[in-house]
Amino acid sequence: MFELIQFWSNLSPLAWFGWKIAQVLAFVLVLALLVAALVLADRKIWAAAQMRRGPNVVGVFGLLQTIADALKFFFKELIVPSGSDKFLFIAAPVITLVMAFLAWAVIPVAPGWVMSDINVGVLYVLAISSLGVYGIIIGGWASNSKYPFMGALRSAAQMISYEVSIGFIILTVAALVGSLNLTEIVAAQEGGFWNWHMFYLNFSNPVHLLLFPVMFYMGILFFISALAETNRPPFDLPEAESELVAGYQVEYSSTPFLMYFFGEYVNIMLLCGMMTILFLGGWHAPIDLGFQFLPPVFWFFLKCSFLFFLFAMVKAIVPRYRYDQLMRLGWKVFLPTALVSIMIVLTFVNFFGTGAT
Repeated sequence: MFELIQFWSNLSPLAWFGWKIAQVLAFVLVLALLVAALVLADRKIWAAAQMRRGPNVVGVFGLLQTIADALKFFFKELIVPSGSDKFLFIAAPVITLVMAFLAWAVIPVAPGWVMSDINVGVLYVLAISSLGVYGIIIGGWASNSKYPFMGALRSAAQMISYEVSIGFIILTVAALVGSLNLTEIVAAQEGGFWNWHMFYLNFSNPVHLLLFPVMFYMGILFFISALAETNRPPFDLPEAESELVAGYQVEYSSTPFLMYFFGEYVNIMLLCGMMTILFLGGWHAPIDLGFQFLPPVFWFFLKCSFLFFLFAMVKAIVPRYRYDQLMRLGWKVFLPTALVSIMIVLTFVNFFGTGAT
């Protein structure tokens, strides 16, 4: 740590700025490659569940299919609807994509592997993710068409509804740890899967077992809320083809459509990463052997991949909800139970202290 501090202190302001820019570009490149891989995995998993082949022509086993699709969008003609607000029409997908990337600035993927390890990382993620809805609202309104506008309103209502529940779910974890720093939340779960917040089976202090059903339920709620937050099936009502002809992005083509698509998958990766950090021990191995025989980032990536696999399987096997069912689930089931759970956790912390103690 001392050598790292000395390294930063010896850099000139210009060199420090250049180093940070290089870090950001490298991080964006890695996320872009992961999005390409996840899109292909999503299509392959969905095809396997329906006993189809999926992409299998472009490249070996279809590995280059996502790149080919991206190039197709880059070279397609950009069509801006007549009567639309051209500036906002172009700016909306840019806002969505930029906000999706900004949220990753505080996500720790391994010890020391984080762009900005701030003490209010949880609040930062909630703030940035809530701003992302503006890209969808602006895009629907600027399209000058009723179908995208209705899709934008649906998406705004849906994302706000489930963000409230996600906020209370995250508060249960923050209360247990006694910190809003994401690195400290991961550090509080070291020692084995029985210390992960999803299970909370700390047998060294049997009183902690009282919170096991509450925290397990919070983990399940977070996963379902993440599906709704990212408009994934069965909660893809803002993009329901049978009702809204693809929703808020129906007027978009070429690169702006690709930005919306890209931002959606970056947000999916973000929520997989947040669930890994909050409930599944982050970069810690399931069983603590006293040494790491695999790099910590591998465990983080493996857990995120498993969660994305669950995202893809839900898309393949669960039928779509009606919109009134979606909103009823968010406001009449998830929100009240999340409120009750945070009260239980706060009472526990008040009497027995945080998990770290």
